[in-house]
This record gives sequence, structure tokens and C-alpha cells, in this order.
Amino acid sequence: MIAVTFALPGESRDFRRLLSHQGHEVAVLHTGVGEKICRSRLGPWLDAQPFDLLISSGFAGGVDPSLGVGDLLLAENFSDPQLVTQARALLVGQVARLVTADRVVESATERQRLAQENNAAAVDMETEWIARACAERKLPMLSLRVISDTASAPFPAPPEVLFDLERQRTDASKLATHLFRHPSAVVRLIRFARQIATARANLGAALYELIATL
Repeated sequence: MIAVTFALPGESRDFRRLLSHQGHEVAVLHTGVGEKICRSRLGPWLDAQPFDLLISSGFAGGVDPSLGVGDLLLAENFSDPQLVTQARALLVGQVARLVTADRVVESATERQRLAQENNAAAVDMETEWIARACAERKLPMLSLRVISDTASAPFPAPPEVLFDLERQRTDASKLATHLFRHPSAVVRLIRFARQIATARANLGAALYELIATL
């Protein structure tokens, strides 16, 4: 059985729709965003059933300027080399390093710093912890991420407005208040929703194709 993880259901929606036509045995887990909730959900789930391999998937922020929204990234530093080779033969994407941060990275300056200090092309908040859990269980892992935002295609509002890490959801009242106070953010939010739709569709199609061959 293949395990596939995403942080949130909004990232996996297109893949789950395609999965209904897939013959392979696949189990999907939504880990939540960030180390704490990811580790608390992932360990018990992995121990409850046997898996042949795990694909750590979902959205990532681009820190390499060459990456655009919707581009695929195979994280070589968190992946089994043989699985990277297989995936690279099937998918059009960049093979590069991914860094896991303890917070949402928003500014272009901080993205540039992360890229330089870690020789990384993208950033997320879960993959390192997933990789550690897989290593402890000797479970082969592939990290496949899609770029959802970049310095040139940024978040439409401050991260704490878009997503409450403690509650693991968007606070609708906080977002509505921000949009009321910053009307121009409405246009940015619509543009961001299109970015997310593009990223989700590209990731879903790539995962479907990949799993069909594994």
C-alpha cells in the first residue's frame, strides 16, 4: 500500500478526485500544518498499517526565483534516490533541495536568506518531520511538492490572517475584517485562489500519473 500525505484537505482535493479511478491501494493522511500536529498525527497512522512507501506531498513556497506557481519539485534531500529516479523519468519538475521551516515564510528577503543558507529551492513546514518518521520505520519516501506561492506571486494577506496555526483553519472573521480594512486585498485574494487551483491541479495530475506506475 502507498501512503500519501498532505498538510490540508484543500491541497489533496484534485488528487482524491482522480484517485477514485485509480486501482492501486492508496491511503491519504492530512498531517496538519507545522511540526507539532504533523508528528502527533503521522506516527500513530504509520504504525497502524503496513505501507510499502510514502509520498510526502502538498504545497511549498518557492525561494528559488526560477520556480513559478504550479511547478513541481522533487526534494532530493528528503527522498529515496531510487524513487527520485523513477519520478524524474515520468514528471516534468525540478530536482532540488527543500527546507522545512517552523513558520510561514512570507518576505522576499527571508526567502532569499533561506535559499542561500540551505541551498534550497523551496520551503514547507512538514517534510522534515515526515522524513524522520519514515527513516525511523525504514519506510522509503519520496517528497513531491508543488509551488503555490513565490516572492513574485506572494500571499494576498499576512499569514496569520490567512491561516490560524493553533486552530489549523482560516478564521473567517479575521479575514473578513482584513478585507474590509484593505479592499485592494480582495483582488489579491482572488488571484491567490487561482494560484492555489493551478498548483492543486498540477499536483493531483502528477501524483496520479506517478502512482499508476509504482
